[in-house]
Formats: sequence, structure tokens, C-alpha cells
Amino acid sequence: MKVVITGGAGFIGSALCRHVVTAKGWQVTNVDKLTYAANLASLTAIEATPGYRFVQADICDRAKIDKVLADAQPDAIMHLAAESHVDRSITGSADFIATNIVGTYTLLEAARAYWGGLPASRRQAFRFLHVSTDEVYGSLGPEGYFVETTPYDPRSPYSASKAASDHLVSAWHETYGLPTLITNCSNNYGPYHFPEKLIPLVLLNALEGKPLPVYGDGRQERDWLYVDDHAKALALVLERGRIGQTYNVGGRAPMQNLVVVETICDILDRLRPGAAPRRALITFVKDRPGHDRRYAIDPTKIETELGWRSQETFATGLEKTIRWYLDNEAWWQPLRKGVYGGQRLGLVETKP
Repeated sequence: MKVVITGGAGFIGSALCRHVVTAKGWQVTNVDKLTYAANLASLTAIEATPGYRFVQADICDRAKIDKVLADAQPDAIMHLAAESHVDRSITGSADFIATNIVGTYTLLEAARAYWGGLPASRRQAFRFLHVSTDEVYGSLGPEGYFVETTPYDPRSPYSASKAASDHLVSAWHETYGLPTLITNCSNNYGPYHFPEKLIPLVLLNALEGKPLPVYGDGRQERDWLYVDDHAKALALVLERGRIGQTYNVGGRAPMQNLVVVETICDILDRLRPGAAPRRALITFVKDRPGHDRRYAIDPTKIETELGWRSQETFATGLEKTIRWYLDNEAWWQPLRKGVYGGQRLGLVETKP
């Protein structure tokens, strides 16, 4: 299979590229703008593989995307390119609107034109997979789970932009017949994660003896999904998912943020003991605006229809993640020194 993957130099995108190139043998054209969170070093293992190609391009640039599709002649598009950090969306929403909404629209129109020009057999087999987030559903109460029919209720500029992109994809299917699929995933973690997100930020701060910031009371709950399990789910949805359908992908691993931070401290103390227990570095800080209290995904649909299961528990996946960072300082150290050093993001004054 020949696929175009957008955002393939990002965290989830690079995991997907590595999986489909090595485990599936697919031919991949990786299209990425190479913004701050992208890293071609995450793709070193496959960069010389026959059939893999990287193209630097912005999904908002219709002419470049048209050329990519004409050259690659893909059987499918897997759309992961997005601005994704909630904190950054609070103080800089313009990039999120441009990439997540305008970029998705531009890609959909390019895909529609390309798809419309395919011969009948290839047109019938073509798929457009849009990868999204559980944050579009808003915040859950103390009980219950997000399912595919949960009403959208985004609370941040990031989640609003992703909700809009989801609706565009659905509309292009209903209006134009474009054969689309949508996935909404829970919080991903694992190797090659840019260190602005909770787990790598806490891990690297703890290694350096810096404060470990916990927003509010730390009781916000998220469902955690190991990134390689997510990559396998995406390939499966593309191959076997029903056109026009949404599939929620979750790891069945709900965990409060404070517990995540404490667990990282405990694993690090065991694997690389310091002068004192690292839990002493935990520092409670002002919560971010609009911080959703609880997310939890019910992945029953993808499990029953497609036979997917998350292979990693949170315990096994987190230990693998921490060991990877301990063994791969050459990957993350340049990012800490030259791109993002761990400073607080997303602080704004809000009205009382």
C-alpha cells in the first residue's frame, strides 16, 4: 500500500511511519512542515528504507500538496499534521486555527480532487483517515466514558480547532462522498515525545533535579495510550474500518495527573537513584485556564469491530518510556537546550 502521512515527523506521526514501514511494508511519503515539535531524528531507523520518502511542506499550501499527491499516487492519506499542545493554544491560538482548520480544509480539497481523478478501482479503494483527540468531547463528570456518539463540547482553542477539523472531515464525506474515517484518541505517551507534554517534561525535570509542576490539585484524570499501540490501531482502522465511521482509541488506563508524576518519580528512583526521593520535587502550581477535569475513552467499538487491543498497560508502557529516555539522551538533550527548556506555558490572566 502507498500512503501519504501528514505530520509524520511529530510524535504520533513518526511512530506511525516507523510501524507501517517496518511492520507493514507500506510505501510512505511523509509530509511535514517541520515546526518546533517535529524531529527528523525520530525517523532515523527508516530514513534509508526503500519506499520511504520525506517532503517538507505545509498542508495549507495547496499547490505543494497537489504535487505531493500527484507524485506519490497514494492509496490513502493518513492526516496527523496538527498543532497539539493545549497550553500553547491558550496564548497563541492563530497557529492552531491555521493548521488544524484551514490546513485540514486544504488537504481535504486536495484529496477530493486527487480522488476524483483516480480510475474506478483505485477510487473505490481510496481512504482518508483523520486522526483527532478525545479533547473534542470536553470534560466528563466523575463517572462515565466518551463513546463515538458523545456530543462535542471543546473547552480550549486546541480542542475547538480539532473539533472543527473533525466536522469538516465528516462534512466532506456526507457532501462529496469522500471515503473518510476519523479516530479520536486518549493521551499518548512513549519514546520520541517532545518534552513539553506531561510525562517527558516531568521525567526530564526530575532527572535534572528541577521542580515538577503539577497543575491545580493534580486530580485531573486522563486515559493513557502507549504510542506504538496507537500506531497499530491507526493502520488497522485504515485497512478495515467502515467508511464514514469514527473509532475511539483508548488504552483503558485512567490515571490522575498527580499519580502519574509520583509514579515517574518512583520508577526513576529505582532505575537511577538520586540523593533524595524525587517526590520532594513535586510543586503545585496555578491551574491552566479551562483545564478539563476528566477524560476517559470507551474503546469497545474498535475492540469488537476490528479486534484491536492495547498491548501495553500503563505500568509496562511507562517503564519502557522512562528507560528509552535514559538510554537516548542524544535525542532529547538538543531539544532541552535549544528548543524548549521546560518553562511554564499557557499562562494568561482570566476574568474572575
